[in-house]
Amino acid sequence: MKGKLFDIQRGSFVDGPGIRTTVFFKGCHLGCGWCHNPEGRSNRTERMWYDTKCIRCLKCAEVCPNQAVSYTASTGVVSADMKLCRLCGRCELICPNNAVALCGYDAETDDIFKIVAKDAEFYRASGGGVTLSGGECLLQPEFAAELLCKCSSAGIHTAVDTSGEVSWSNIQAVLEYTDLFLYDIKCVTPELHLRHIGVSNERIIDNYLRLLSIGADVIVRVPMICEFNANDSEFNKIADFLRAHRPRMIELLPYHALGENKYRALSLGSPTAYHAPDESNMRKYKQMIGDITS
Repeated sequence: MKGKLFDIQRGSFVDGPGIRTTVFFKGCHLGCGWCHNPEGRSNRTERMWYDTKCIRCLKCAEVCPNQAVSYTASTGVVSADMKLCRLCGRCELICPNNAVALCGYDAETDDIFKIVAKDAEFYRASGGGVTLSGGECLLQPEFAAELLCKCSSAGIHTAVDTSGEVSWSNIQAVLEYTDLFLYDIKCVTPELHLRHIGVSNERIIDNYLRLLSIGADVIVRVPMICEFNANDSEFNKIADFLRAHRPRMIELLPYHALGENKYRALSLGSPTAYHAPDESNMRKYKQMIGDITS
């Protein structure tokens, strides 16, 4: 079976326990302004141009068969007319400084499994495994299930990193082959979720409670953003909710700006300015949830 990916990262320590390989699926229907993987939003292949890497040699324009690439001297911008661009990849191959990248490709489960299986010894030694992430991996449920099944059959621990904003049938498709869910609870207040993310959190909460009710292993992840949920008012509600509906573990993830350059590379402009809580406040929030999973 084929699916759409945008990256496979081996040797990860941040997407579940132990040493892991993270498979990033393309496509997500949420509108989180703090997203650090904006290249995972669209389910289409996209062209990325990194201004800071480009040396303006214009070799990309020379090899483009459709004359899609142009250079504006006044701004220093090397741009591509996506009505003409056929995403052939010649510009990416010719670029001497990796300033151009095509993001998104079709991959078969057999080929992905060959890659992730290379590190099976490291998984076993560290308690690690394979994590499906995104984008939103559960928007491709059949593809995800087939890949997870191959990993599970080989004795590789499996994890699914999800927003939970999918139909329950999508989750059911992978349940049999998923050892761990890394589940986002971004906020509890419905109006706040709708305002910052563009969709209701009703289905997210419902799916979370369903997973707990069937005894699924769940680690909740909360992105910590001052302008959104990292304040006493909203975080108190998050802590109360998780105290009433306890996962195995809770991870608080402070906002970081490492994805900002990707927005510019995708011609999405600059992302919304968000900030992480300072160390003092992060300690306070960790103390607030310290009793929940201890």
